[in-house]
Amino acid sequence: MVNKLKLDFKKDGFTSITDNTSKLDEKTLFLKTAQNSVYFDNLEHKPDYITPSELIEAWKLDEMKVVGVTGTNGKTTVTAAIYSFLLDLDEKPALQGTRGLFAQEKRIEAKSMTTPSILETLHNMRQTSDLGCNYFIMEVSSHAIDQKRIEGLTFALKVHTSVTSDHLDYHGTVEEYRRVKSLFFADESPKLLNKDDIKNITYNPIGAQSYGVDEPATFKVQAFSLLHGITAGIKHLQSEATFHSPMVGLFNLFNLMAAIGSVQMLTKRPIEEICEVVEYFAGVSGRMEVVSRDPLVIVDFAHTDDGMHAVLESMKDRDLTVVFGAGGNRDKEKRPRMGAVAGRYANKIYVTSDNPRDEVPEQILEDILVGLHGKDNVTACPDRKLAIKMALDSLQENEVLLILGKGDEDYQEIKGVKHPFDDREVVRELLDIQ
Repeated sequence: MVNKLKLDFKKDGFTSITDNTSKLDEKTLFLKTAQNSVYFDNLEHKPDYITPSELIEAWKLDEMKVVGVTGTNGKTTVTAAIYSFLLDLDEKPALQGTRGLFAQEKRIEAKSMTTPSILETLHNMRQTSDLGCNYFIMEVSSHAIDQKRIEGLTFALKVHTSVTSDHLDYHGTVEEYRRVKSLFFADESPKLLNKDDIKNITYNPIGAQSYGVDEPATFKVQAFSLLHGITAGIKHLQSEATFHSPMVGLFNLFNLMAAIGSVQMLTKRPIEEICEVVEYFAGVSGRMEVVSRDPLVIVDFAHTDDGMHAVLESMKDRDLTVVFGAGGNRDKEKRPRMGAVAGRYANKIYVTSDNPRDEVPEQILEDILVGLHGKDNVTACPDRKLAIKMALDSLQENEVLLILGKGDEDYQEIKGVKHPFDDREVVRELLDIQ
C-alpha cells in the first residue's frame, strides 16, 4: 500500500513525493490534500507542496478516462464487469478496488481499501497509464467521498448502483449516508443512474442517463429470465439487443445493465456489440459465485441484513436453503435482523459460525436466533463445515443453497488465529467436484 510512503518524483530538484508530513525532508515534495491539510497547517516550517490537480498534470494523467462507481451494493461487480467488457472489446482498461489493482488481465497490486488515498490512486493511474491503459475504473466508497479522497480527479463517467443503508457507524444516519453519496453526483459529469433506486439520491440532471428494470430508462430491460443464469432483452434509444450471462440473481441483472450502459456511454459502440461480450464475464469470486449447478449452490459475502436482503430478494422465486452466521466483535445489533431476513425468504435455515474472533460462537448464534423465534426448519450448528454438510444433505430437487457471509475468504478467524477455511472448497469437497 502506497499511502504514507514516499514515491519517486524527479522534478524541480525533488527526488520523491509524500502525503505524510512525518516523511518530509529537503528532497521530498509534499502532496497537500483535503485529508492532510490540518497536519500541514500545524507545521512550523511549511514545505514546498503540490496539489492533486497539479500532480495529475505533472504525471500527464489527464488523458485517462476515469470511471467511478459508487453504491451500497454492486461496486465490485459493476467495476469488474466494465473492465471485462472493455477488455473483450479490445480497449485498454485498468481496474482499482477492493480486490486490488488490475491491468492487462493481470493483478498488479493485492487487495486494498475500496478507495485508497488520492496519492495511491494517482500512483496506480500512473502505473497503468505506463502500461498503455486509457481507462481507469475505480470503486468509490462513501468514506472516500466524505474524506475527499477523490479530489482533483475528473470523471469521464460516474455510476450509481444502489443506496440503501451502510456504514452508519461512520455516517450516523441513513439521511447523512445518502447525502454523502449524492455529493458524488452533484456536478455536471456524465453519470449513469439506477432509475429503480433513484429516489434514494439527489443528483444534477445535466449529463445524466439511466438504466432500469421496472422504471423507464435510457437503458431499459424489456424482458428477462433468471432461470438458467440471466437472459435479458434490452432497449437503448432505438436499438434493441439480447444478452445472456452465467451469473445469477436479480441484482446481478442490475449490475450487468450498469456495466453495459457504462461501456456504451464511454465507447459509443452499438449496444448489440457490447451485449455479445457479456456472457464471457462470469462474475467476481465470492460474489454470487456459482460453485455447483446441480445442485445449485451459491456462495456470497453478504454479511449484513441489508446485504442478505439484496441476495435473497434476488432469488425469491426459488426454494431457498440458507447457511449463514455473523462475525464476532462486530455490530451485534444486526444479528437478529439477519435472522429475520433469512426467516422471511428461506425454507430451511442453518445458523452457524462466520468469523467468531474473540466471541463465544454459541452466543453469536443465540443473538441471531432471536430474529428467528417461532420459525420452523431452523438448525443452529457452530461448526460451519458440518452446517454446510447438513444443508447439502437436506437439499431436494430444484432447491437452491446459498452460503452467505464469507464469500472468497479462505480463512476462519477464531481467537486471533486465521484457520484455513473456504466455503467454496468445502462444497467442492463434500460434493466431490474436481
